[in-house]
Amino acid sequence: MGTIRENWRIFLLIVVLLGSLFALFSPTMAAGDGSTETPGLASSGVTNLQYGLQLSGGTRIRAPLVGVTATDVEFGGTQPPQIEQDVAGQLDNVTVADVIVRRTTQSAGTVEVTVDGVTPEELGSALDAAGYTYESTRDGVTEQTRTQTVDILSNKINEAGLSGGTVQQISSAGENFILIEVPDENRQRVVDLVNQRGSVRVDAYYPTDGGYEQETVLEQDDFQSIGNAQQGGEGQLPNVPVVVREDVAPQFQQQMIETGVASQGGSRCRYETAPNGTDACLLLIVDGQVVNSFGMSPGLAAGMRSGDWAQDPRFILQTQNFSEAREVAINLRAGALPAKLDIGPGGEGTSSYIAPSQGQDFRTNSLLTGIIAVFAVAGVVFLRYGEVEVALPMIVTALSEVVILLGFAAGIGYPLDLSVIAGFIAVIGTGVDDLIIIADEVMAEGDVNSRRVFQSRFKKAFWVIGAAAATTIIAMSPLAVLSLGDLQGFAIFTILGVVVGVLLTRPAYGDILRALLTRDR
Repeated sequence: MGTIRENWRIFLLIVVLLGSLFALFSPTMAAGDGSTETPGLASSGVTNLQYGLQLSGGTRIRAPLVGVTATDVEFGGTQPPQIEQDVAGQLDNVTVADVIVRRTTQSAGTVEVTVDGVTPEELGSALDAAGYTYESTRDGVTEQTRTQTVDILSNKINEAGLSGGTVQQISSAGENFILIEVPDENRQRVVDLVNQRGSVRVDAYYPTDGGYEQETVLEQDDFQSIGNAQQGGEGQLPNVPVVVREDVAPQFQQQMIETGVASQGGSRCRYETAPNGTDACLLLIVDGQVVNSFGMSPGLAAGMRSGDWAQDPRFILQTQNFSEAREVAINLRAGALPAKLDIGPGGEGTSSYIAPSQGQDFRTNSLLTGIIAVFAVAGVVFLRYGEVEVALPMIVTALSEVVILLGFAAGIGYPLDLSVIAGFIAVIGTGVDDLIIIADEVMAEGDVNSRRVFQSRFKKAFWVIGAAAATTIIAMSPLAVLSLGDLQGFAIFTILGVVVGVLLTRPAYGDILRALLTRDR
């Protein structure tokens, strides 16, 4: 019991190391069938470590949102829909869907226009022409719009089956960006997915005395549930089964009767071949483009005319191919983006693709770099002291910090990327620096005669180490807290390494040295 009480720090280090090894290699800690895999990661296979985009391969997109914003706009008693209509009417090629009004107080708020080509000055002129006063206009969108975009893009990526994809906000040089990372996926598919605004609606297209009219009858919020895209059976086009909300179904049913879509015997749509000579049609419109048109079967029309359909408001949205059906389903579930990413030609956004083979090369090179760092540090330490009983525990203790950090990363599923690897190497360097300070202070005046002398010298060294650790933590904290991309992982693991060293490994090394060097042991 005396040995355990005197060397409890060493035993604690052993326990923590065993726990870290368990987190690293135990099958019970591994991601299961993929349903619990941490987003943004790819499994390493042999261990439970998860790799980020740089070490697994995939696509990264970093782009701002398109838009301009006017702040502190005085609305008075005007409601947001009317404000959106007034502002859109003063701008060329801008629809009501491109204007977002958000209240910040009862009578004031922000106005955003989320289309390419509109400048802050043009937005200001539009507000002046519409009769609204404002404080200022600027490039960019509001925080609420960015947050909403992140949520919708996350849903779109998940609905598309791109496992492991992550979406987050980041800031750089005073600008706000959306960062999208999708492991093991090619660039074009990801760009196509996130570039879609995802606006889906159903319009009625029907004949009148003056020609044809088009009227929106269903919008995204009008659906209660959206099924998976279906390939379609024999004689049937690919489609998406949907259920209309119960409170919307009676009105939609009545509109189908009034427009003639649900006429006696149904309707036969020839919109694509004879738009000026067709029966009434339903048009499926995605991002402003008609992707399909269809009539109504006699059975469904009869159910609407009798009123029975509204009791079970189901029908299908047909498309020309399965790819379109899948996009419709994704967009309906995820919702429409309030603003699009500026990643087109001439935009400020960037996109990159790392091939899986290149990610494997990065992993190999990172491992080699770590091994070289370990041998370099070991060589310097042995040259410095020439005593195995001093140098070997120093190397083992320093490496134990890396094992603990790897176990922590595996346990919480933190993605390992190049910045984290750089943090590990920094931890090795700073850790050995501290251990050298301890060894030099303890051995500065020759042999250590007693434990009392050892403890006195060790405390002096530990004060120096503690001050250096505090400085490192303070210096790295802003990088760890702010959304600065790769720098964040580097800062987090450098801080963790310093904390583990001060609280665990440095004291344990002190106990090891005391046991090896003092005579009254």
